[in-house]
Amino acid sequence: METWPRITVVTPSFNQGRFIEATIKSLIEQDYPNLEHIVIDGGSTDETVSILERYADHFAYWQSEPDNGQTDALIKGFARATGDILCWLNSDDLFEPGALRFVGSYFRDHTSVRFLYGDSRWIDVDGRYLKPKKEHPFSQFIWLYDHNFFPQPSCFWRRDLYEEVGGLDERFELAMDADLFIRFAERTRPVHVRRMLSQMRLYPEQKNQRMRTKSDQEDALIRTRVVGAEALRMRRAKWVVAKTMRVAMKVALGAYLK
Repeated sequence: METWPRITVVTPSFNQGRFIEATIKSLIEQDYPNLEHIVIDGGSTDETVSILERYADHFAYWQSEPDNGQTDALIKGFARATGDILCWLNSDDLFEPGALRFVGSYFRDHTSVRFLYGDSRWIDVDGRYLKPKKEHPFSQFIWLYDHNFFPQPSCFWRRDLYEEVGGLDERFELAMDADLFIRFAERTRPVHVRRMLSQMRLYPEQKNQRMRTKSDQEDALIRTRVVGAEALRMRRAKWVVAKTMRVAMKVALGAYLK
């Protein structure tokens, strides 16, 4: 009989009633044998709560009450998690069919792997396919000097790693994933798997689109913390090198092909 590690998926939510049912269904349809789904809603005033009530039997835990934003919701959710493997799926994103069975079996069969990331697909507000987000093996230099290329809903990690780094930092409102993942990378090498694991929705109202300036400021704080202060000219030169490396790696892997 196959044994499957428990995977805890935390879904933070606030007024995403037009998307959250599709998110929930993408989890139910995984048919993963050892799934724990926790939903932390920030007191939505749209149809979200009625949808959550309809699917309540599929959740290990859910709540809807005012909170301090997405990072606060995630911290609350992970505090309740009992899974061996952790991740989060935002209330406007989806998992690819079979993603969790792949992830569960990969962690089960590769006991030394602590953090993995796969590829993703960009979809629009109506769920129509836009383009692929195929990635390359981890390079800290590229991550630091180009951008945070981890596709967040395609990232999974072991519970003990999350606890070891102290979990999410509530000071970050938008770049909380970048901050967490680079701290993971300081403890273990991220492993890239060439498989589509999620679908990320791209639309103007998306928080990172609306608050791009703040997101960039938080990203800059993380990079300065890791590499220290550098002259702008030096940073720009390293950005050119990192961008060139990233493009070359993706071309070599066929990552720009649909």
